[in-house]
Amino acid sequence: MKDAFGFPQSLLVLGGTSEIALATARRLIARRTRTVWLAGRPSPALEESAGHLRGLGAEVHTVAFDALSPESHEGVLGKVFAEGDIDMVLLAFGVLGDQAHDEREPASAVRVAQTNYTGAVSAGLVSARALQAQGHGSLVVLSSVAGERARRSNFIYGSSKAGLDAFAQGLGDALHGTGVHVMVVRPGFVRSKMTAGLEQTPLATTPEAVATAIELGLRRRSELVWVPGALRLVMSALRHVPRAVFRRLPL
Repeated sequence: MKDAFGFPQSLLVLGGTSEIALATARRLIARRTRTVWLAGRPSPALEESAGHLRGLGAEVHTVAFDALSPESHEGVLGKVFAEGDIDMVLLAFGVLGDQAHDEREPASAVRVAQTNYTGAVSAGLVSARALQAQGHGSLVVLSSVAGERARRSNFIYGSSKAGLDAFAQGLGDALHGTGVHVMVVRPGFVRSKMTAGLEQTPLATTPEAVATAIELGLRRRSELVWVPGALRLVMSALRHVPRAVFRRLPL
């Protein structure tokens, strides 16, 4: 159960090597979180992440999870929830893809969509049902400002995040009043290994800043969190730019 301050004592991370997820886990462990499940493809990086969090004092377990295998999600995640209540699920997996390559190779574009959207729909619904069955918990979904309006430079990734964002908001509405809290997090450009080598955009942020925003959002029981907060106004303006003008912007 969450403690008196609203912080989770148990955390399930879907995407156990995500830099944002690990930064979030570190912050929560420094507060009250004592049990962490890292779900991801078996790899040295997953085990290294688990070892790092154990060094901070948490009981950490790893579980084999593949976003591209939705038929396995119910069984895999069901075993985690069978071990005890989970206070927070952080849906943090996703791939950026390579826009130029993915346009030439539709199969690669489909893989981006299946990972970021289809896989998230499956894992999100399985997690939501388990949280609802236990009567409490938070589902935190990492979306992106890229989903607010498709840009020429990354519309494949952006469209997958747009679908995820709409799904998560609808799921939050469906779960309202059940004791399950859904929070959508929309970071801007995050300086991380995944974005290394890419040109940074204005208002770029860091995994640690996103983790701080997630912690604050949990305390406030927010439904939507922008990181940084100024992006809410920027994207509100960009949504209303005429398309003929928008396509000429250096975005």
